[in-house]
Amino acid sequence: QVQLVESGGGLVQAGDSLRLSCAASGRPYSGIGYVMGWFRQAPGKERDVVARISGSGGSTYYTDSVKGRFTISRDNAKSTVSLQMNNLKPEDTATYYCAAYSRPFCLGSGCDDPRTYDYWGQGTQVTVSS
Repeated sequence: QVQLVESGGGLVQAGDSLRLSCAASGRPYSGIGYVMGWFRQAPGKERDVVARISGSGGSTYYTDSVKGRFTISRDNAKSTVSLQMNNLKPEDTATYYCAAYSRPFCLGSGCDDPRTYDYWGQGTQVTVSS
């Protein structure tokens, strides 16, 4: 069973930065064989994709609201995925989840659908005050 553990959330002020990390472990996780995504969910709202990265790390996707501010990266040797979040805004406040899809790449709109992903972390809270 693949296990994902997020860390790095916290309470910050608008304009600050945070770096979220996700550590993957367990079988059959193979790093390069998995698309990794970061999703977020605010109270009363749906869980939405923030960013995702292909198994090799060569392809990334960002939702429009975070483009130019957030950067997703991965280190397959360490089985980690990170989300660097800069210039945070109050509307970024949410619980952030790491997710894994058991394919090396993803094509189409289904890549943004939480139901596509096979494994999830427990979430880490990010709160941005104005």
